[in-house]
Amino acid sequence: LFASLTGTDKDCTRIVATMGTNEIISVARDLLLFVATAAIAVRFSKSSGSSPTVAADLQQRLEAGTTLDASEIVCTVTESNVPTPTGHPRKEVRLNNLWHRATYIIVRHEEDGRVNDGDDSHDDASIHFLVQRRSKLKDYCPRKLDPAPGGVVSFGEECIENAKREIEEEMGIDVTNPASPHAIRKIFTFPYEDTRVRCWGDLFEVQYKGRLEDIRCQQEEVDEVLRMSLADIKKSVGNNGGDWMPDGVHALKLYLQHRHDNKVGRRLLHGYSCGSLDAYGLRPKPKAIFFDCDDCLYFDDWNTASHLTEKIEQFCVERKGLPRGEAYKLYKQHGTALRGLLAEKHVEHSEEAIDEYLEEVHDLPIHELLGPDVELQRMLSEMDPSIPKYIFTASVRHHAERCLQALGIHEHFEDIIDVKACNLCTKHSDEAFQAAMRIAGVDEPEACIFLDDSVKNIEAARRIGWRSILVGRIGRDCGTRISSEHSEHEIDRIHEFRNIYPELFEKESRMHRSTSFKPKEADTKT
Repeated sequence: LFASLTGTDKDCTRIVATMGTNEIISVARDLLLFVATAAIAVRFSKSSGSSPTVAADLQQRLEAGTTLDASEIVCTVTESNVPTPTGHPRKEVRLNNLWHRATYIIVRHEEDGRVNDGDDSHDDASIHFLVQRRSKLKDYCPRKLDPAPGGVVSFGEECIENAKREIEEEMGIDVTNPASPHAIRKIFTFPYEDTRVRCWGDLFEVQYKGRLEDIRCQQEEVDEVLRMSLADIKKSVGNNGGDWMPDGVHALKLYLQHRHDNKVGRRLLHGYSCGSLDAYGLRPKPKAIFFDCDDCLYFDDWNTASHLTEKIEQFCVERKGLPRGEAYKLYKQHGTALRGLLAEKHVEHSEEAIDEYLEEVHDLPIHELLGPDVELQRMLSEMDPSIPKYIFTASVRHHAERCLQALGIHEHFEDIIDVKACNLCTKHSDEAFQAAMRIAGVDEPEACIFLDDSVKNIEAARRIGWRSILVGRIGRDCGTRISSEHSEHEIDRIHEFRNIYPELFEKESRMHRSTSFKPKEADTKT
């Protein structure tokens, strides 16, 4: 290097002896710059594994059948995870991006050997995983970091046997021996698809209780194994997404979602992204939260509700000459008393007549019935401000406004969606929920979260695809405990919302966003 920089091929020792101090410093500076530049180039090439040269070389090796295990017969499947009759060579799977089965293994590791199976209440810096750096010989994502190492399942091979074999071959972790301190368990199956790979993965968790230095890497498969905290993984994925296997990152996201749901007791509901452990998926981030008003945002032993009921009864008897009890019959038959009055022509179907009814029956001394709720004010103020909140009520706007003002929470809501905004539809009808989505500008039902005290309304929300929480577990009409199989959670009072959805609150949400998995520029070309 010295001879090259000085433009001579003579003996370098003699050259240096004849040079002055300034000349030596100048050449040394150039030499250091050259070495540093070369080192950075080598490091970038090694870490990214995504240069055009690497991609072209991998493509040539795949086509020539010289990649690792190119002739291995893989368990190929249909798009719905049904095995094909014969399987296909691994080379064909990679070249044609065929659907196949694979295993993904999350390896938990704490230095004291203890891995808590259910409590992830620690911060991200205290939860650790073993991460592989794949070798340059791999036929998919060479040199990438993999947070969920595993393998392609061979034709006729069971996924659990594949996982046990892969973790022992690649890292020397024995989970087959009953006397082994390490444990393996299957958690769920999930589909994954991008431009490079399409597979159905079985995700396993291994609790590794040994020392990091006891890990034995399979040289042709694994370059190194790193012990990384969850915080460091999130930061690295966010800053250098191209260094990571995209499907491995997806598997880790699913794993963390599943553990979080278990921790908060979230119910699995079929029909949703994460509703089946046989086809587990990531749920979308909430785009809107809808709160019912009466008997949900507040609970006063149905005192306000009783006043409303009496007002409706009074209107029907005194203004329309109907017998007592007829208002309730209209409600049961038509969904609301107003719809019954309109259907049976007791009230004219005009805006003026409808407004007169709604104004009269909601004319209540709300500020005498309700007062400020400091705990609710604090809860709403600490929620993620990027997710708009709406009141979705079967009553009328001005009644909801008075309730919000009495509770001291009016400023926390984007808008009020009332019975008129829903074209007088009952709240347990599909039309009411579709109207609410239109008003909120949300086109993805699963991105809507709904809190209500009515089992019927919760059932309607499930039909549309909203995620729901039943608030209040004692029924007004029956006076006994109620439940809904259509809700993700059931809570006694609105203030418990924070406990079941901690991710929706500003402090937790801000921490989540600061260590986001979303890569700045994830490169999956190789």
